[in-house]
Amino acid sequence: MLMPVFELVTEIVRFVFDCPLRIVPEAPLMHNPSLNQGGQISSFTFAGNRDIMQNRTAEAVSCHSKVKLEDAIKETGLQIKHHDDNIKFLEGQKNRLDDSILDLEAALAKTYSASGTGSENKESSNGQNEEETIEQILSFDKSAAAICVQLQKRTGSQITNIPFMKDIIGIVALLGKVDDDNLSRTLSDYLGQGTMLAVVCKSRDGLKALETYDKEGLIIKSSGLHGVGASIGRPLDDRYLVICLENLRPYTGEFIADDPQRRLSIKKPRYVNGETLPGFLGFAVNMIDIDTDNLYCVTSTGHGLRETLFYGLFSQLQVYKTRAYMMQALPFIADGAISLDGGIIKSGGIFSLGKREVQIKFPKSCGRSYIPESYFETEIRMKELKWERCMIYCRRVCSHSEILQ
Repeated sequence: MLMPVFELVTEIVRFVFDCPLRIVPEAPLMHNPSLNQGGQISSFTFAGNRDIMQNRTAEAVSCHSKVKLEDAIKETGLQIKHHDDNIKFLEGQKNRLDDSILDLEAALAKTYSASGTGSENKESSNGQNEEETIEQILSFDKSAAAICVQLQKRTGSQITNIPFMKDIIGIVALLGKVDDDNLSRTLSDYLGQGTMLAVVCKSRDGLKALETYDKEGLIIKSSGLHGVGASIGRPLDDRYLVICLENLRPYTGEFIADDPQRRLSIKKPRYVNGETLPGFLGFAVNMIDIDTDNLYCVTSTGHGLRETLFYGLFSQLQVYKTRAYMMQALPFIADGAISLDGGIIKSGGIFSLGKREVQIKFPKSCGRSYIPESYFETEIRMKELKWERCMIYCRRVCSHSEILQ
C-alpha cells in the first residue's frame, strides 16, 4: 500500500507549488535485492524515496519563492523610477520658479530704485544722466570718443559727407544705461576707461575707413578719424579701441520670454541641491538697459547690442550684493564676477584690489517719481510664485519619503 501513498503526495506537491515533479517510473521488479522475501519494499528503499521527494519539494518551494522575489524587485524598481522621475520634474519646476522669482525681485528693486524711494538707494539717486556722461567724454578732448560724440551731435550734410560715421553706432559708455550708481561704477571699473571710451562700429568696412596707412605703414593724418579730428580742432594723438560688431561671436541661446529688453536666458549658478547662490543678483549683460533702436537688427545678421556688444564685453559675468557673497561663490564663478560694493574678479582667477577711481560711467536710466501700478502686480505675482515653490518643495519631500519607505 506504500506506492499509492507516494503518488498521492506527489500530486499534492504538484498542485500546491505549480511546479510539477517528474517521477521516473521504476523498472518492473524482476529481481531486486532491496525487496524482502515477501515482495515488499525494504525500509531502506522507502527512506531513499522519501529523501528524494523532500529534496524536490524544497527545490519547488525555492523556485516559486525566487520567481515571486524577482517580481517584487521589478515592481519596487518601477515604483522607485516613477518617484525619481517625479522628483526630477519637481526640481525642474522649482528651479524655474526660483529663476522667475529672482527676475521679479530684480525688477522690483529696479522699479523701487528708479522711483527715488528707499533709504538704501540714496547713493543710486546720485547717478549721472546722459548729458553728464557726454560732458565727461568730451573732457578727453584729444580722444577718438570725444571726436565721435562731437560729430554725432552735428546734423545735416556735415555727417553725410563723412562715410565712416554711417557705420559708427556710438561709444560704449553711451550705448547702455544702468539704474544703480554702485552697479554703474563697478561695471565701468571692470571694463576700464579704455573700453568705456571704445568706438563701436557695425562692419569691417567701417573699421577700415577709420584709419588709413601709407606704404611704410604710417598713419595718414589727413584721412579717416585723424583727418576729421584735426578739422574740428581735436587732433587725435592717443591710441583708441574700436569694437567691430561683425567680428564678435554673438550669443546664440534663448531670450527671456516676454521681456521687452530682450534679456538673455542664461542658466543661473546653483548649489548641487538646486538652491540659488545667496547674494546673487544676476548677470551683468542683463543689467544694462538698451535703447529700443539698438535692441533689434543692429548688425547685418539681425543681432542687437545685448547679444553682440555687451555679451562680448561681459559674457556671463556674475553680479553679487557684496564681496562676501562673491567670495563665497568662488567655486561657481567661471567668467568673472563683481559686487555692488566694488569687488571685482576677472576671469581666470584674477582679482582687482585697491581703491576704485571711475571717471566715465554708464548714465542712469530715466527714473519715475512714483511707483507704477505694475510694481504691485509684480509683487503679488512674486508672492504667488513663492507659494507655488513652497508647495512643490513639500511634494518633493513627500516623494523622497515614499522612496525611503
